[in-house]
Amino acid sequence: MLPTPDTSHVAFERVYEPAEDSYLLLDTLSSESETAFLRSRFGGGSSTNATTSAGTIPAPFVVEIGPGSGVVIGFVNAHASHIFGTSSVLTAAIDVNRHACTATRETVRKAAADVSSTTSSSPPKKSGSGTFLGAVQGDLTAPLRSGSVDVLIFNPPYVPTEELPRQPMATDMVTSETAPTFQDDSYLLSLSYAGGADGMEITDVLIGRLGEVLAPRRGCAYVLLCAQNKPEAVKQRVRGFGPDWRAETVGSSGKQAGWEKLQIVRIWGEKNNKDS
Repeated sequence: MLPTPDTSHVAFERVYEPAEDSYLLLDTLSSESETAFLRSRFGGGSSTNATTSAGTIPAPFVVEIGPGSGVVIGFVNAHASHIFGTSSVLTAAIDVNRHACTATRETVRKAAADVSSTTSSSPPKKSGSGTFLGAVQGDLTAPLRSGSVDVLIFNPPYVPTEELPRQPMATDMVTSETAPTFQDDSYLLSLSYAGGADGMEITDVLIGRLGEVLAPRRGCAYVLLCAQNKPEAVKQRVRGFGPDWRAETVGSSGKQAGWEKLQIVRIWGEKNNKDS
């Protein structure tokens, strides 16, 4: 079993704490079936640009939207060799919460350092970290260039709520000169779970942007959904994008988590690798 990144440094009063949804992503992305899929899609070579019979395959660019504590992207970056078959993987994260960006940077750093110390021991284990480019504050995919993402990971705010979180008035917001208030912290945490109608208002926006942000020949996405998000309808929507689009459940909690049953949906293009 691959070790889970340490998040003991994270201020969980304003950043989402890793929970069953986070661990389902870790289990799914490191599973035998998904590592086989990702290795076949991205070459699984040992150099920055893996060479295959089809030509040179650039290092995959992996982005997590809304990383929270950074436990997922930290895991993917630290265990790039296991997941992709190569440590030549570029990773990054985007979160609207600046505290989450700060937490993610430290989580990724610590996870990579832990793997480095393990692989330097005797005998060395087959593992190796990717290259983390950073965590930036931004709204969903706004900071990304069109067609730039090879693997997008999204654990969205999926809990159905009457409305999306409303930002506190400017006069009530925390500044660098004042201590965070309970209202500030509550607002930041609500961004991580409150999904509006059917828990899908944010996820719907992200899914609508996949065709623009994913790399045109090999891009894929992993999106977490709960039962109330109507995952079958989500998959049908993706398949309606065109004959080459695919959407399938590749991971499931397999049990009730309170009122929610969780699943990971992989979204990809069937023809993506044919022209690589």
